[in-house]
Amino acid sequence: MGKNGSATNLRGHEYEEADFRAAMPAPKEGIFLPGTMIEVIRVPTSPGTYRHVLFDFDGTLSLIREGWPDVMIPMMVECLLETGTQETEEELEDTVRAFVMELTGKQTIYQMIRLAEEIKKRGGRPLDPTEYKRMYHDRLMARIAHRREGLRSGQIRPEEMLVPGSLELLEELQRRGVQLYLASGTDEVYVREEATLLGLDRYFGEHIYGAIDDYKRFSKAMVIEQILATHRITGNLLLGFGDGYVEIQNVKEVGGTAVAVASDEAKKSGQPDPWKRERLISVGADLVIPDYRDWQTLIAYLWGEITAPCVPRESLGKECV
Repeated sequence: MGKNGSATNLRGHEYEEADFRAAMPAPKEGIFLPGTMIEVIRVPTSPGTYRHVLFDFDGTLSLIREGWPDVMIPMMVECLLETGTQETEEELEDTVRAFVMELTGKQTIYQMIRLAEEIKKRGGRPLDPTEYKRMYHDRLMARIAHRREGLRSGQIRPEEMLVPGSLELLEELQRRGVQLYLASGTDEVYVREEATLLGLDRYFGEHIYGAIDDYKRFSKAMVIEQILATHRITGNLLLGFGDGYVEIQNVKEVGGTAVAVASDEAKKSGQPDPWKRERLISVGADLVIPDYRDWQTLIAYLWGEITAPCVPRESLGKECV
């Protein structure tokens, strides 16, 4: 996938990540595997056949950047206030929060492109979106510096900065002989560095991919296309985990199985984040989990070693799950 594992040359054409598009409503109450928080929306069609497993990074495995909206949103509000708009700070915050969350899951640059558009709409002269991304990263790095340094020095254990159960799940997947991939909308240089701080590089090796400045030359969809083409496999052999709509959407588009990680990043409560749950189900997630505490049952179910209770779910077009 390019030199040093980079995904910059996955395809010879440019690719723009698709916007969020809801495919189905989220049920108010799901069907759970007994004694777990594993919610089954659709029965996996190819249990036990997975050979390649794709993970998103931030919010799916890593919690190093937890709280990032509290950095991005105020920065954008400041930029919009500088246009001289008559909107109040509260009104701008509502506007910004809406489009930031709507674009969450895509590469960071897309949020900055939207910021530039909003500045122009208000009569301002926007900077290049890459400049806004640099400003955001500088502020975010200042906010999370103690986390990164704590991991580097050993004062913070990797488990403290990971979605609960991450290491156990990865160990089991590696034991089962599947190839693991990490693909993130965060810049690749940061993803590689933070994956190493968390000790995740030993699971993914060179298969760690992230955003680049020429953002149309990278996407999670490109990574997936290359996995399928390189190994000459069909999408049903692909399993994906993510807390953003992009990776769920991309995995489902090729016929893979998608596990939505509706992680409660701040509290690690073991309960699914309601906003993430609804959003990820609506783009086709097959299962929803809050974290990986029930990793043993999750893997056993995905590999067809156990089955779920048969309960009618006519609204989802299935006889039972």
